[in-house]
Amino acid sequence: MDARPTFLSCLALNASSVFRKLSFEQYGALCYRRNKPRREIEVLLITSRDTSRWVIPKGWPMPGKEPHEVAAREAFEEAGVRGKTKKKPLGYFSYLKKLDDGSMSLCLVQVHAMEVDEELDRFPEKGQRQAEWVTCSEAAARVIEPELKGLFRLLDGRLAHK
Repeated sequence: MDARPTFLSCLALNASSVFRKLSFEQYGALCYRRNKPRREIEVLLITSRDTSRWVIPKGWPMPGKEPHEVAAREAFEEAGVRGKTKKKPLGYFSYLKKLDDGSMSLCLVQVHAMEVDEELDRFPEKGQRQAEWVTCSEAAARVIEPELKGLFRLLDGRLAHK
């Protein structure tokens, strides 16, 4: 049995705090590649710096940048990958963000699929996070956010037969 708290249990524990505050929007990159020998789709997971949970690269809006450009920039800064990022969002997921004052707020992440064609040895957050390429089903098992689990399955379904 998995002892990790679920997203819904965390939300329930923090409901009064979360719903008194504004929610925030971020942009994320669901980075993927095709494993040539097995023809499987693999996705890139990274750990968060504060809790070491498995997540995808994501960040705050940036003046003058479109959401898909922010997602691509975060993928480079946090995971050292570059590639073609789709303008149209793949979907959205929400998570609880711990604020500087210790309280929690709801974040809505607009997710853009990014086909990775380059992995770099040097990038801004190198050494601050773990990164692993895994199958979509393994990624769905590692993350706690229900909507993000669904996005891995959605991507796999769309790309599996291409």
